[in-house]
Amino acid sequence: MKLRSLLLTAVAASALLLAGCSSTGTTASSADGGGSSAADRAWSYEDATGTTVKVDHTPKRVVVLNDLAISFVQYGLHPVGTFGQLTMASDARFKGLDTKGITQLGKSYGDIDLEQLAALRPDLVVTSVYPTDAKGTLDPKAPAYGFKDAEQQRQVAAIAPVVQVKWGGKGLDVINDVTGLAESLGAEQSKVDAAEKRFDTAKTKLETVAKEQDLRVVSMYADGDGAYVTRPSDEPTLQMYSDFGVDLVTPKPEGFYWGIYSWENAGQISGDVLLLSQQGYQVADLEKQPTFADNAALAAGQVHSWTFPALDYASQAQYMTELAGWLQDSKKLS
Repeated sequence: MKLRSLLLTAVAASALLLAGCSSTGTTASSADGGGSSAADRAWSYEDATGTTVKVDHTPKRVVVLNDLAISFVQYGLHPVGTFGQLTMASDARFKGLDTKGITQLGKSYGDIDLEQLAALRPDLVVTSVYPTDAKGTLDPKAPAYGFKDAEQQRQVAAIAPVVQVKWGGKGLDVINDVTGLAESLGAEQSKVDAAEKRFDTAKTKLETVAKEQDLRVVSMYADGDGAYVTRPSDEPTLQMYSDFGVDLVTPKPEGFYWGIYSWENAGQISGDVLLLSQQGYQVADLEKQPTFADNAALAAGQVHSWTFPALDYASQAQYMTELAGWLQDSKKLS
């Protein structure tokens, strides 16, 4: 369950979930021929599973997985509730965001207070779905991310329709899907446009620094069982950074999303910069591991937090700016 929840983070992925959703779309039509306000218009959305969700008005009371709630808030939307791997208070990605009035429906993965959810009277629940392999395959029988099982998902769907966004494939595709969904729900266009400009600026900066510095970057999670190095091609954000020129290390162990190293083999992990998951072991814990304490990046202090930044223009602009700064201040070790 731990590996599944990590994979489904935003996990990490994080992580929400949208690549390969070119068929995903929204429509809003006025039932009275155009005389009603946007809020009164019928709303529909074809999600990652091919399911078309319809609501007789534009949803306003929306409960959102935390990976996606961050993006909604960045775009000027204000969910009534959130759930997911972490609470808002423990998730660094919410720092500085206006979370007043957003109800935390649980404290961990699969923890959703159904009575509290019903009391919020949501029009819509938005979550994500992860592929099961590098080809982008979705398992139609598996629950969407954030739900502990299919039964819980059915209980939630009985309260409000559920939309699933695919979190896999190309990062830019995911950003486009998340942004499009947010816009269909009333995102502030000025905030979206401003965020996209910041994203373009950060992208240019990251590309320049990555080329100049030529550093190898490792994204990883660690706990008592070992070290888990993210496979860049399977994580949308890292795939995007690879496209922008960042040299992300591909783990040697085979497997979808993670390359798993036991602590006995963790000495094989090498790079110039470590991006360490905000969950699991932190620097002090890694320094206690005999087979990893002498890792060059760890010893040089070139370790930074991997928060699984939300896949929207604003969140990515902020993280890419930080990453460019870290790379600029780092030296080549390997």
